[in-house]
Order: sequence, then C-alpha cells, then structure tokens
Amino acid sequence: MGTKIVTLVLLPFFFSLHLVLATTRFPATSLATAIQGEWRLLQECIGISAMHMQLLHNNRVIMFDRTDFGNSNISLPGGRCRRDPHDVALKTDCTAHSVLYDIGTNNFRPLMVQTDTWCSSGAVLEDGTLVQTGGYNDGDHVVRKFSPCGGEDCDWVEFPNALMRRRWYATNQILPDGRIIIVGGRGQFNYEFYSQPATGSYDLEFLKETKDEGENNLYPFLHLLPDGNLFIFANTRSILFDYRQSKVVREFPQIPGDASRNYPSSGSSVLLPINENGPIEAEIMVCGGAPHGAFTSARQGYFIRASSTCGRLKVTDQNPAWEMETMPMARVMGDMLLLPTGDVIIINGASSGTAGWENARNPVTRPVIYKPHAMQHNRFSVMETAQRPRMYHSSATLLIDGRVLVGGSNPHVYYKFTGVQFPTDLSLEAFSPPYSAQLHDPVRPRIVGMAENITYQRKFSVTFSVNNFLKVASLSVRIIAPSFTTHSFSMNQRMVILKFVEAVNVASSTYRITAIGPSSPEIAPKGYYMLFVVHEDIPSTGMWVNVV
Repeated sequence: MGTKIVTLVLLPFFFSLHLVLATTRFPATSLATAIQGEWRLLQECIGISAMHMQLLHNNRVIMFDRTDFGNSNISLPGGRCRRDPHDVALKTDCTAHSVLYDIGTNNFRPLMVQTDTWCSSGAVLEDGTLVQTGGYNDGDHVVRKFSPCGGEDCDWVEFPNALMRRRWYATNQILPDGRIIIVGGRGQFNYEFYSQPATGSYDLEFLKETKDEGENNLYPFLHLLPDGNLFIFANTRSILFDYRQSKVVREFPQIPGDASRNYPSSGSSVLLPINENGPIEAEIMVCGGAPHGAFTSARQGYFIRASSTCGRLKVTDQNPAWEMETMPMARVMGDMLLLPTGDVIIINGASSGTAGWENARNPVTRPVIYKPHAMQHNRFSVMETAQRPRMYHSSATLLIDGRVLVGGSNPHVYYKFTGVQFPTDLSLEAFSPPYSAQLHDPVRPRIVGMAENITYQRKFSVTFSVNNFLKVASLSVRIIAPSFTTHSFSMNQRMVILKFVEAVNVASSTYRITAIGPSSPEIAPKGYYMLFVVHEDIPSTGMWVNVV
C-alpha cells in the first residue's frame, strides 16, 4: 500500500500550532505526530536498567543501575571484573552496571563502577564533569566523577569516604559559587557541600519534621531560586532556605490535598522557566504522588489510587498561594521535564501504589504535556501511548534534538524477565513531542552559527535559517541545564529565557537574533547548557553553549 497523504488547507493544530500554507501535503503519520508525538525504540537491550541518567555536553548519556543484585546483561570489556568483598550479591562480578550511550550513533559501551550506586544523586560541575554522590552499602560515602572525553578511555573515578554523611536517597543542586549542596537521604536530616576540602555537615530540622510513617521526604525537591536561596519541598511542606546562613527564611503554605509528594510517594517537580524579559519571577510546579498511607497499604497488597493533582506556587509573590490543577490521569513515579518550548512533559509511572519493590500497579503509558501559559482548563494534552510500562526505577532526560530519552523500569529486587507482571526492562526509547513533526519544518529554525561561550549580561548573537519567518514576536532564545534524573526528579534542571534585543534579516531565509547572557549565576550557574531558538512554538535543534 502507498503512503496515505492528507491535504491541509487551514489546520487548527492542537498545540498552538500554525496555520500551514494552503495545499501543503503531509503523510497522515506526520499529522498524528503533530498531535500526539511519536515513540521509537532505540535499543532493545543496553545490558542494564537505567535507574539514573545524565546527559553530558558531548552528547553522550551516562546511565547506571545498582551493583548489589548480581550480574547485569552486559560484560565489562577486556576480561575486567569488579572485586568487592562488601557486595551483598557477588564478591566477583565481571558485568557492568553503568553504560555510556552515544546519541549520534545510537551505540553504547560498558563502564566500570566499583561501589554501590543504588539510589544516589548527582550534579555537573561548570567544566562538564559529572559529580555523582552516595549510594548504598560501601557506596554511601563515595563520590564518583566522570569527565567526558572524545575517545573510549574515559571511565568512572571513585573517591571513597569523600562524604561526611551517608547519602542514600539524597538530592543535589549546583550552586552559584560552583559548589554542590547535597541534602538529606535516608535517616539524614542534614546537608553538606561537595567542595575541596569538605567543610562538614549541617542539621536541617525541616527534614526531620517532614518524615512520616512511610518517610515521604526522601529525594526532597530542590530548586535554586533567582535570589540565590533554595526552595526545598518535602512530603507536603516547603521552605525558602538560605544555605549560606543555614537559616530557614520562610515556610510556604502547605500544598493542599491528602497526597505526599516525595519518595516513596514519588511525585515530581520543576522550576518553571525563568524569563529575563520582564520582572524576574520564580514559580514551582509539583505533580502527582500518593495519598498518606499508600506505601504501607502497597506493602500489604492494596494499591491506592495515586494523586491526580498538580500545584503551582509563585514563590516570588509577596503572599504565595498554591494554584491547584487536575491532570488527565493519576500518576505516581512520573518524571517531569522542561521542553524547549517551555512546556512540561510528565512521563513514566503508574496510577496506583507507590515507589518500592512490587509496590505499584496500573502503568501510565501515555505522557501528558502541560502548557503553563494556556487557559487554566486547557493546559494538559495527552500524548501517544508507549508500548512498554516504565515503573519503579525508570528515568528520562531531554536530548539536544528535543526528543525525550526514556529507559529503565525494574520493580524487583533482582532482574526478572519472566513470570512477573512487570518484567525488568533494559531497553531505551525516545519520545518525540509534537513539535518534532515534519509538518512544522517550514517554521522550524535551524541554528547555523553562534559563539561557544556566552557571558553574564553581555550581548551575543545566534544566526539561524527558517523557510517561513512569521514574526519577531514569536522568537526567543532559551538555555536549558541538563538534569541528573532518578526516582522521578530531575536535579539541577532549569530553563532561562534570555533577554531579547533584536532580530535582523541577514540573507535569504537567514536571520540573526541578538540576546543578552544571563543576569547572574543565581539565574544560571556557570556551566554547559543546551541553547534553543524557538519560533512560533517550534524549537530548533539545540546547540551546546558554555555560560562563563
């Protein structure tokens, strides 16, 4: 059969899409992608279940699982083996528990991680080095580093006893001064900084106050705010925290409803885009989770419906108040990611139960995209159904081309591929949001030239081409920090919409847009970001830029 063609005259696209030129012809598959996006299987098996993910500035994604469950499905190269007398499963293990995935070639290679990385955390330094902290057992005080390289030789380097406290289920945030703050963890009601030398640990009573019978305050949500303070959310409560003075500046109103939002109830959170084209505002969004008591019920075999609510809190308001909304479906263990358009995708998870071994049922296989600036009851759109459930220990991250990479899912103590309702998943998939559809190509910008570095408060230019330039008012330049994603939270994720100066036509279908670098390290800490030009709600492929 031939490819079905749909003739479009004036098409009212679902996502603020455009009026396409009359008589433009597109395959029906492209039209479907423009409405609900598209899933593609990238790898059937990468050998491990991707519990943790971090995109690096050389367009590789480092992924890793835990080490204490036995053999993975990928061998270490060259006959190497991990020998660990403290491992609870294998003292000698010749398989890898971490891989490096190459986006461009769709290939991967095994990496050597020595100590247990189970339920750990991470952040990227300004030079692009991933600093990964903590884990379980012999890994809970360990710092591991991975520095991107052009060849095949780069691998994990481990620093035992580099942390002051055990960090298992902790959260990291890069700070304006280049340090990393590490907050919480199981039984750890305190925080410390990754710096050299280490400076000690500091009590945070708020974490003790937010612990309940199911904990529900692990992997607290951390967001660096434009004033340099931290927003910290745990369970149902949140504070403005001055880490420099070790002082709670204020406590915000409790989020409405009966749902806990942090592990193991495992909702998710983002800092909505910071726009430098007006007064600086900071707004937090928290979605999903599970009712109080859901973790205990799941352990007893009764799986309570997850939360279907989201809350938005504009923390820069004089009297902040939560604005509550309802998602199209309930979701626990969902991942929230910022897209280049400034929209939020919520992907992965289940509609009943909680995080934890065998603790959830009813996978949610349809992502939703949330448009923060749409009319209040028209902000959510349901996307294409995935073929694979992504339950406990799944992860997702935004890629430079605007796709969302998805992997992991292992709700079992060990790898189990048969005889269970939700088998361990070792695959990688990519979800292409509606803006990726071919029918948007006429208005899609393509970056053809720009500097590698941008400087705070200094002008810079980006040259791009576009077939059908519509209007200057629809142009913007945005930078997105790549996140460390695990357990339904993307640490260090942030988008800044840079201050617009002008756009000029420099040649046929070619334009130069001038913008200004971020105002301060509090707005955007130094380091590597993905830069996108957005035209008529359609983003370019990103380019890496270093904020210096």
